[in-house]
Amino acid sequence: MNQMNQQYPDQPGQQPPTPAGMYAPPPKKKSTGAKVGIGCGGAFGALVLIGIIAAAMGGSDTEPQAGKPGKAATAPAKGQAQGDAEQAEAEPKQKPKVADESPADQFKAFVAKNGSANEKAAIGHVTKVQGADEQNDILDSVDIYTDFTGGMLGPHQSEGKLIASVFADWKQSKNGLVTIYDAKGEILSNGNF
Repeated sequence: MNQMNQQYPDQPGQQPPTPAGMYAPPPKKKSTGAKVGIGCGGAFGALVLIGIIAAAMGGSDTEPQAGKPGKAATAPAKGQAQGDAEQAEAEPKQKPKVADESPADQFKAFVAKNGSANEKAAIGHVTKVQGADEQNDILDSVDIYTDFTGGMLGPHQSEGKLIASVFADWKQSKNGLVTIYDAKGEILSNGNF
């Protein structure tokens, strides 16, 4: 039998031996790019780890340490102190803000100033406004709670629609939804703003 014509049975995971006189290629090695990539990745990982440890150990010092004066303790230069005094006199004094009002109070104040008699009467039943503070124009959702009863099929649905309409006059959003609830938490009305 001729060795060149000899067939080898297929075995999984093995290649048939090369016939006599033929060159067998050497096994593949990792390329230089792969070695550099792994090395850079390891270095980056080490830097991130060092940064995390430094942040955990160092923290943020907002108070000056004992024996070291803070920036506020140093005296300003003569010209700087005079410039600051002139600037303070030039700025008009602003009214100090009274305690921050709740969104419900702000909404009621807007309607009291700009609303009709029917709108003012409906707004008198608002007990809570939730979600009006933060808007991102992606999906703004505001919930307004009232002391009405009866839900969507009750006698106060028209007042709920009126409240939703007035809210749309007060706040604007590209994609906002205002939902009006009754005293039991049932939906009274909703609308876009």
